[in-house]
Amino acid sequence: MKTILLIALIAVAFTARVQERNLAKITTDLQKSTYGSALLHLVELHSMAGGPVQELIDAIEELINDLEEELEELEFNFQVRTNEHNSLVVSLEQDIQDAVIDVNNTQDTLDNLLFPRREQLQVRIEQIQENQEANRKNYDEAILVREQEHEDFEFQIAELNDATAAVDDALALLETLTNPSLLQVRRFQNSLKNIEAKIKSRSKMAPMIKALISLASNQNFSDQGIIGQIVDALNEFRNAIVDSINAQTAAEAQAQADHEEYLEQLDDEYAEFQRQINRVNVDLTATNEKIDQMTEFRDQRDADRKQYTAELELENNTYAEETDTYTNLKNEFTRELGISEQALSVVKSADFSNIKV
Repeated sequence: MKTILLIALIAVAFTARVQERNLAKITTDLQKSTYGSALLHLVELHSMAGGPVQELIDAIEELINDLEEELEELEFNFQVRTNEHNSLVVSLEQDIQDAVIDVNNTQDTLDNLLFPRREQLQVRIEQIQENQEANRKNYDEAILVREQEHEDFEFQIAELNDATAAVDDALALLETLTNPSLLQVRRFQNSLKNIEAKIKSRSKMAPMIKALISLASNQNFSDQGIIGQIVDALNEFRNAIVDSINAQTAAEAQAQADHEEYLEQLDDEYAEFQRQINRVNVDLTATNEKIDQMTEFRDQRDADRKQYTAELELENNTYAEETDTYTNLKNEFTRELGISEQALSVVKSADFSNIKV
Protein backbone atom coordinates (compact mmCIF):
# COMPACT_ATOMS: atom_id res chain seq x y z
CA MET A 1 0.00 0.00 0.00
CA LYS A 2 2.82 2.43 0.76
CA THR A 3 4.52 1.43 -2.44
CA ILE A 4 1.44 2.27 -4.48
CA LEU A 5 1.04 5.62 -2.72
CA LEU A 6 4.69 6.45 -3.41
CA ILE A 7 4.36 5.63 -7.06
CA ALA A 8 1.28 7.86 -7.28
CA LEU A 9 3.06 10.78 -5.64
CA ILE A 10 6.00 10.35 -7.99
CA ALA A 11 3.63 10.32 -11.00
CA VAL A 12 1.84 13.46 -9.85
CA ALA A 13 5.13 15.21 -9.26
CA PHE A 14 6.41 14.16 -12.69
CA THR A 15 3.19 15.30 -14.42
CA ALA A 16 3.35 18.65 -12.70
CA ARG A 17 6.94 19.13 -13.81
CA VAL A 18 6.05 18.24 -17.42
CA GLN A 19 3.09 20.64 -17.41
CA GLU A 20 5.30 23.33 -15.99
CA ARG A 21 7.87 22.82 -18.74
CA ASN A 22 5.19 22.82 -21.47
CA LEU A 23 3.65 25.98 -20.07
CA ALA A 24 7.03 27.66 -20.06
CA LYS A 25 7.64 26.69 -23.69
CA ILE A 26 4.20 27.91 -24.80
CA THR A 27 4.70 31.16 -22.96
CA THR A 28 8.04 31.65 -24.66
CA ASP A 29 6.48 30.95 -28.07
CA LEU A 30 3.65 33.40 -27.45
CA GLN A 31 6.08 36.12 -26.50
CA LYS A 32 7.67 35.89 -29.96
CA SER A 33 4.75 37.71 -31.62
CA THR A 34 2.93 40.95 -30.89
CA TYR A 35 -0.43 39.18 -30.97
CA GLY A 36 0.82 36.46 -28.55
CA SER A 37 2.31 39.03 -26.22
CA ALA A 38 -1.00 40.87 -26.15
CA LEU A 39 -2.80 37.67 -25.20
CA LEU A 40 -0.28 36.93 -22.44
CA HIS A 41 -0.69 40.46 -21.17
CA LEU A 42 -4.43 39.91 -21.06
CA VAL A 43 -3.90 36.69 -19.12
CA GLU A 44 -1.54 38.43 -16.73
CA LEU A 45 -3.97 41.29 -16.10
CA HIS A 46 -6.81 38.85 -15.51
CA SER A 47 -4.66 36.90 -13.06
CA MET A 48 -3.66 40.04 -11.17
CA ALA A 49 -7.29 41.15 -11.00
CA GLY A 50 -8.27 37.78 -9.63
CA GLY A 51 -11.09 37.39 -12.16
CA PRO A 52 -12.75 34.04 -12.79
CA VAL A 53 -10.70 31.76 -15.04
CA GLN A 54 -13.77 30.69 -16.95
CA GLU A 55 -14.40 34.25 -18.13
CA LEU A 56 -10.92 34.36 -19.63
CA ILE A 57 -11.41 30.95 -21.20
CA ASP A 58 -14.72 32.08 -22.68
CA ALA A 59 -13.15 35.26 -24.02
CA ILE A 60 -10.29 33.40 -25.71
CA GLU A 61 -12.63 30.76 -27.09
CA GLU A 62 -14.84 33.52 -28.49
CA LEU A 63 -11.76 35.06 -30.06
CA ILE A 64 -10.87 31.69 -31.57
CA ASN A 65 -14.41 31.37 -32.93
CA ASP A 66 -14.18 34.85 -34.46
CA LEU A 67 -10.88 33.98 -36.12
CA GLU A 68 -12.30 30.74 -37.47
CA GLU A 69 -15.33 32.57 -38.85
CA GLU A 70 -13.15 35.24 -40.43
CA LEU A 71 -10.97 32.53 -41.93
CA GLU A 72 -14.03 30.76 -43.33
CA GLU A 73 -15.37 34.04 -44.71
CA LEU A 74 -11.97 34.75 -46.26
CA GLU A 75 -11.95 31.31 -47.86
CA PHE A 76 -15.53 31.76 -49.12
CA ASN A 77 -14.93 35.23 -50.55
CA PHE A 78 -11.75 34.13 -52.26
CA GLN A 79 -13.50 31.14 -53.76
CA VAL A 80 -16.25 33.44 -55.07
CA ARG A 81 -13.59 35.75 -56.48
CA THR A 82 -11.78 32.78 -58.02
CA ASN A 83 -14.98 31.65 -59.71
CA GLU A 84 -15.59 35.16 -60.98
CA HIS A 85 -12.00 35.36 -62.21
CA ASN A 86 -12.18 32.04 -64.01
CA SER A 87 -15.51 32.97 -65.59
CA LEU A 88 -14.18 36.36 -66.68
CA VAL A 89 -11.00 34.83 -68.08
CA VAL A 90 -13.01 32.31 -70.11
CA SER A 91 -15.30 35.10 -71.35
CA LEU A 92 -12.43 37.42 -72.29
CA GLU A 93 -10.50 34.65 -74.00
CA GLN A 94 -13.63 33.79 -75.98
CA ASP A 95 -14.12 37.47 -76.85
CA ILE A 96 -10.50 37.66 -78.01
CA GLN A 97 -10.90 34.53 -80.11
CA ASP A 98 -14.14 35.82 -81.64
CA ALA A 99 -12.49 39.16 -82.44
CA VAL A 100 -9.52 37.43 -84.07
CA ILE A 101 -11.89 35.28 -86.16
CA ASP A 102 -13.85 38.36 -87.23
CA VAL A 103 -10.67 40.22 -88.18
CA ASN A 104 -9.31 37.26 -90.16
CA ASN A 105 -12.61 36.51 -91.90
CA THR A 106 -13.15 40.17 -92.78
CA GLN A 107 -9.62 40.53 -94.12
CA ASP A 108 -10.07 37.34 -96.12
CA THR A 109 -13.27 38.73 -97.64
CA LEU A 110 -11.53 41.98 -98.48
CA ASP A 111 -8.47 40.32 -100.01
CA ASN A 112 -10.20 37.53 -101.93
CA LEU A 113 -13.53 39.08 -102.89
CA LEU A 114 -14.01 42.82 -102.55
CA PHE A 115 -10.55 44.10 -103.56
CA PRO A 116 -10.46 41.88 -106.70
CA ARG A 117 -14.05 42.88 -107.48
CA ARG A 118 -13.18 46.58 -107.24
CA GLU A 119 -10.16 46.09 -109.48
CA GLN A 120 -12.28 44.23 -112.06
CA LEU A 121 -14.83 47.03 -112.08
CA GLN A 122 -12.15 49.69 -112.44
CA VAL A 123 -10.57 47.77 -115.34
CA ARG A 124 -14.01 47.39 -116.94
CA ILE A 125 -14.62 51.13 -116.71
CA GLU A 126 -11.22 51.83 -118.27
CA GLN A 127 -12.02 49.41 -121.12
CA ILE A 128 -15.37 51.06 -121.80
CA GLN A 129 -13.77 54.50 -121.67
CA GLU A 130 -11.23 53.31 -124.24
CA ASN A 131 -14.16 52.19 -126.40
CA GLN A 132 -15.69 55.64 -125.97
CA GLU A 133 -12.45 57.28 -127.05
CA ALA A 134 -12.28 55.02 -130.11
CA ASN A 135 -15.92 55.86 -130.82
CA ARG A 136 -15.24 59.61 -130.72
CA LYS A 137 -12.14 59.11 -132.84
CA ASN A 138 -14.22 57.31 -135.46
CA TYR A 139 -16.82 60.07 -135.17
CA ASP A 140 -14.29 62.83 -135.78
CA GLU A 141 -12.63 60.90 -138.62
CA ALA A 142 -15.99 60.27 -140.25
CA ILE A 143 -16.75 63.99 -140.18
CA LEU A 144 -13.36 64.84 -141.68
CA VAL A 145 -13.76 62.21 -144.42
CA ARG A 146 -17.30 63.41 -145.18
CA GLU A 147 -16.14 67.01 -145.38
CA GLN A 148 -13.38 66.02 -147.79
CA GLU A 149 -15.79 63.95 -149.87
CA HIS A 150 -18.24 66.86 -150.00
CA GLU A 151 -15.48 69.23 -151.04
CA ASP A 152 -14.52 66.79 -153.83
CA PHE A 153 -18.17 66.57 -154.87
CA GLU A 154 -18.56 70.33 -155.02
CA PHE A 155 -15.34 70.61 -157.02
CA GLN A 156 -16.49 67.96 -159.49
CA ILE A 157 -19.93 69.56 -159.84
CA ALA A 158 -18.25 72.91 -160.43
CA GLU A 159 -16.12 71.31 -163.18
CA LEU A 160 -19.12 69.69 -164.77
CA ASN A 161 -21.08 72.95 -164.63
CA ASP A 162 -18.15 74.69 -166.29
CA ALA A 163 -18.07 71.95 -168.92
CA THR A 164 -21.80 72.40 -169.51
CA ALA A 165 -21.29 76.11 -169.96
CA ALA A 166 -18.41 75.41 -172.36
CA VAL A 167 -20.61 73.02 -174.38
CA ASP A 168 -23.30 75.69 -174.50
CA ASP A 169 -20.71 78.17 -175.77
CA ALA A 170 -19.58 75.65 -178.40
CA LEU A 171 -23.16 75.07 -179.53
CA ALA A 172 -23.70 78.79 -179.73
CA LEU A 173 -20.60 79.14 -181.94
CA LEU A 174 -21.77 76.33 -184.21
CA GLU A 175 -24.97 78.25 -184.89
CA THR A 176 -22.89 81.06 -186.38
CA LEU A 177 -20.73 78.77 -188.55
CA THR A 178 -22.64 79.01 -191.88
CA ASN A 179 -19.66 80.40 -193.79
CA PRO A 180 -17.07 80.35 -191.03
CA SER A 181 -13.91 82.24 -191.13
CA LEU A 182 -10.65 80.70 -190.00
CA LEU A 183 -10.85 82.70 -186.79
CA GLN A 184 -14.31 81.33 -186.01
CA VAL A 185 -13.16 77.77 -186.67
CA ARG A 186 -10.24 78.21 -184.34
CA ARG A 187 -12.50 79.72 -181.71
CA PHE A 188 -14.72 76.65 -181.93
CA GLN A 189 -11.75 74.31 -181.77
CA ASN A 190 -10.47 76.18 -178.72
CA SER A 191 -13.92 75.89 -177.20
CA LEU A 192 -13.72 72.11 -177.55
CA LYS A 193 -10.27 72.07 -175.98
CA ASN A 194 -11.68 74.16 -173.14
CA ILE A 195 -14.34 71.52 -172.62
CA GLU A 196 -11.64 68.85 -172.59
CA ALA A 197 -9.74 70.82 -169.97
CA LYS A 198 -12.84 71.07 -167.80
CA ILE A 199 -13.70 67.39 -167.74
CA LYS A 200 -10.09 66.17 -167.69
CA SER A 201 -8.99 62.67 -168.50
CA ARG A 202 -10.58 61.08 -165.43
CA SER A 203 -14.09 61.50 -166.82
CA LYS A 204 -15.80 58.75 -168.78
CA MET A 205 -16.74 61.44 -171.31
CA ALA A 206 -13.12 62.22 -172.14
CA PRO A 207 -12.96 59.85 -175.18
CA MET A 208 -16.11 61.47 -176.62
CA ILE A 209 -14.71 64.98 -176.42
CA LYS A 210 -11.40 63.79 -177.91
CA ALA A 211 -13.29 62.31 -180.84
CA LEU A 212 -15.11 65.60 -181.37
CA ILE A 213 -11.84 67.51 -181.26
CA SER A 214 -10.36 65.13 -183.80
CA LEU A 215 -13.39 65.50 -186.03
CA ALA A 216 -13.49 69.26 -185.74
CA SER A 217 -9.79 69.68 -186.39
CA ASN A 218 -10.16 68.22 -189.91
CA GLN A 219 -13.23 70.25 -190.92
CA ASN A 220 -13.67 73.69 -192.39
CA PHE A 221 -17.32 73.59 -191.26
CA SER A 222 -18.63 74.49 -194.75
CA ASP A 223 -20.55 71.20 -194.82
CA GLN A 224 -23.74 71.66 -192.87
CA GLY A 225 -24.10 67.88 -192.47
CA ILE A 226 -20.85 67.73 -190.59
CA ILE A 227 -21.94 70.64 -188.42
CA GLY A 228 -25.19 68.83 -187.66
CA GLN A 229 -23.25 65.73 -186.59
CA ILE A 230 -21.07 67.84 -184.30
CA VAL A 231 -24.14 69.58 -182.84
CA ASP A 232 -25.75 66.22 -182.14
CA ALA A 233 -22.55 64.95 -180.55
CA LEU A 234 -22.27 68.06 -178.40
CA ASN A 235 -25.90 67.77 -177.28
CA GLU A 236 -25.33 64.13 -176.46
CA PHE A 237 -22.21 65.11 -174.60
CA ARG A 238 -24.09 67.82 -172.73
CA ASN A 239 -26.80 65.37 -171.76
CA ALA A 240 -24.13 63.02 -170.45
CA ILE A 241 -22.69 65.84 -168.35
CA VAL A 242 -26.11 66.63 -166.92
CA ASP A 243 -26.71 62.94 -166.18
CA SER A 244 -23.35 62.81 -164.43
CA ILE A 245 -24.25 65.88 -162.38
CA ASN A 246 -27.57 64.33 -161.42
CA ALA A 247 -25.95 60.97 -160.58
CA GLN A 248 -23.22 62.55 -158.46
CA THR A 249 -25.76 64.79 -156.73
CA ALA A 250 -27.87 61.75 -155.86
CA ALA A 251 -24.78 59.87 -154.73
CA GLU A 252 -23.78 62.84 -152.59
CA ALA A 253 -27.22 62.97 -151.01
CA GLN A 254 -27.06 59.24 -150.30
CA ALA A 255 -23.53 59.57 -148.91
CA GLN A 256 -24.68 62.40 -146.65
CA ALA A 257 -27.65 60.32 -145.45
CA ASP A 258 -25.38 57.33 -144.84
CA HIS A 259 -22.96 59.62 -143.03
CA GLU A 260 -25.66 61.02 -140.78
CA GLU A 261 -26.95 57.52 -140.07
CA TYR A 262 -23.41 56.40 -139.23
CA LEU A 263 -22.93 59.35 -136.90
CA GLU A 264 -26.24 58.53 -135.23
CA GLN A 265 -25.08 54.94 -134.77
CA LEU A 266 -21.84 56.20 -133.23
CA ASP A 267 -23.81 58.48 -130.91
CA ASP A 268 -26.05 55.58 -129.90
CA GLU A 269 -23.00 53.42 -129.33
CA TYR A 270 -21.38 56.15 -127.27
CA ALA A 271 -24.55 56.56 -125.20
CA GLU A 272 -24.66 52.80 -124.62
CA PHE A 273 -21.05 52.88 -123.47
CA GLN A 274 -21.97 55.67 -121.06
CA ARG A 275 -24.90 53.65 -119.73
CA GLN A 276 -22.55 50.72 -119.19
CA ILE A 277 -20.14 52.99 -117.33
CA ASN A 278 -22.98 54.30 -115.19
CA ARG A 279 -24.09 50.77 -114.31
CA VAL A 280 -20.53 49.71 -113.47
CA ASN A 281 -20.08 52.88 -111.42
CA VAL A 282 -23.15 51.97 -109.38
CA ASP A 283 -21.63 48.57 -108.71
CA LEU A 284 -18.24 50.15 -108.00
CA THR A 285 -19.77 52.64 -105.56
CA ALA A 286 -21.58 49.84 -103.74
CA THR A 287 -18.37 47.80 -103.66
CA ASN A 288 -16.37 50.73 -102.26
CA GLU A 289 -19.03 51.33 -99.62
CA LYS A 290 -18.90 47.65 -98.67
CA ILE A 291 -15.10 47.84 -98.49
CA ASP A 292 -15.34 50.90 -96.23
CA GLN A 293 -17.88 49.17 -94.00
CA MET A 294 -15.85 45.97 -93.71
CA THR A 295 -12.62 47.89 -93.17
CA GLU A 296 -14.27 49.86 -90.38
CA PHE A 297 -15.66 46.63 -88.91
CA ARG A 298 -12.24 44.94 -89.14
CA ASP A 299 -10.52 47.88 -87.44
CA GLN A 300 -13.20 47.98 -84.74
CA ARG A 301 -12.88 44.26 -84.07
CA ASP A 302 -9.11 44.56 -83.94
CA ALA A 303 -9.52 47.40 -81.43
CA ASP A 304 -11.91 45.13 -79.49
CA ARG A 305 -9.26 42.40 -79.50
CA LYS A 306 -6.69 44.79 -78.08
CA GLN A 307 -9.17 46.00 -75.47
CA TYR A 308 -10.09 42.46 -74.44
CA THR A 309 -6.39 41.54 -74.26
CA ALA A 310 -5.70 44.55 -72.03
CA GLU A 311 -8.68 43.67 -69.82
CA LEU A 312 -7.48 40.06 -69.57
CA GLU A 313 -3.99 41.17 -68.62
CA LEU A 314 -5.41 43.58 -66.04
CA GLU A 315 -7.68 40.89 -64.62
CA ASN A 316 -4.81 38.40 -64.34
CA ASN A 317 -2.61 40.97 -62.63
CA THR A 318 -5.42 42.02 -60.29
CA TYR A 319 -6.23 38.42 -59.44
CA ALA A 320 -2.56 37.69 -58.78
CA GLU A 321 -2.42 40.62 -56.36
CA GLU A 322 -5.64 39.51 -54.69
CA THR A 323 -4.27 35.97 -54.42
CA ASP A 324 -1.19 37.34 -52.67
CA THR A 325 -3.42 39.35 -50.31
CA TYR A 326 -5.57 36.29 -49.66
CA THR A 327 -2.54 34.12 -48.95
CA ASN A 328 -1.07 36.66 -46.56
CA LEU A 329 -4.39 37.12 -44.74
CA LYS A 330 -4.93 33.38 -44.52
CA ASN A 331 -1.46 32.88 -43.11
CA GLU A 332 -2.06 35.70 -40.63
CA PHE A 333 -5.42 34.30 -39.55
CA THR A 334 -3.96 30.80 -39.25
CA ARG A 335 -1.04 32.09 -37.21
CA GLU A 336 -3.31 34.12 -34.91
CA LEU A 337 -5.61 31.13 -34.55
CA GLY A 338 -2.67 28.97 -33.51
CA ILE A 339 -1.50 31.61 -31.06
CA SER A 340 -5.01 31.91 -29.63
CA GLU A 341 -5.21 28.17 -29.16
CA GLN A 342 -1.83 28.21 -27.39
CA ALA A 343 -3.05 31.04 -25.16
CA LEU A 344 -6.16 29.03 -24.37
CA SER A 345 -4.01 26.09 -23.34
CA VAL A 346 -2.06 28.41 -21.05
CA VAL A 347 -5.23 29.65 -19.43
CA LYS A 348 -6.49 26.13 -18.97
CA SER A 349 -3.20 25.06 -17.29
CA ALA A 350 -3.06 24.37 -13.53
CA ASP A 351 -1.28 27.61 -12.65
CA PHE A 352 -0.65 30.75 -14.71
CA SER A 353 -0.25 33.17 -11.81
CA ASN A 354 3.48 33.52 -12.42
CA ILE A 355 3.13 34.54 -16.10
CA LYS A 356 5.14 37.67 -16.84
CA VAL A 357 5.15 39.51 -20.10
